Amino acid sequence: MSSAQRPDRSGTDLTAAVEQAAERLVVLWGQAQQSVGTRVSPSQLQALMIVQHHGQINLNGLAVELEAMPSSASRLCDRLQAAGLLARTASPANRREVMLALTRDGQRLLAEVSDTRRRDLARVLRGMSLAGRQALLAGLTEFAASAEHGSDIAPQERRA
Repeated sequence: MSSAQRPDRSGTDLTAAVEQAAERLVVLWGQAQQSVGTRVSPSQLQALMIVQHHGQINLNGLAVELEAMPSSASRLCDRLQAAGLLARTASPANRREVMLALTRDGQRLLAEVSDTRRRDLARVLRGMSLAGRQALLAGLTEFAASAEHGSDIAPQERRA
């Protein structure tokens, strides 16, 4: 392929390719959630993953991470607790503070979703060439580092 025929991967073509890949990844994620027969919504699954990441988190901390009002986070936790996926306890340091932790069923659910996601991703990756997988790994590593540094910039500064 001559250089005139190669797509421009430095600008909008690259952005579109990343967007398309991300959309397909979101579909894989959704299929993984559905395939394990989860009885939780995407926002409830996100809340469980946040709690898992922290090990234990208070209700206000969860609300901040979800970018939700504490009352909305509390209702979400009510449903997760009723489903047996989340436990609430009073903080030993401050009995008015509600601490959240996964139950065994919550841990099992997240492990099942993660296992399904990894299997589905492995299937897709097996369809790629070795060179493609190596390039993807290098690109994703750099992308993650750039995104991490970019998250320190205020939204108005990014537009400038």
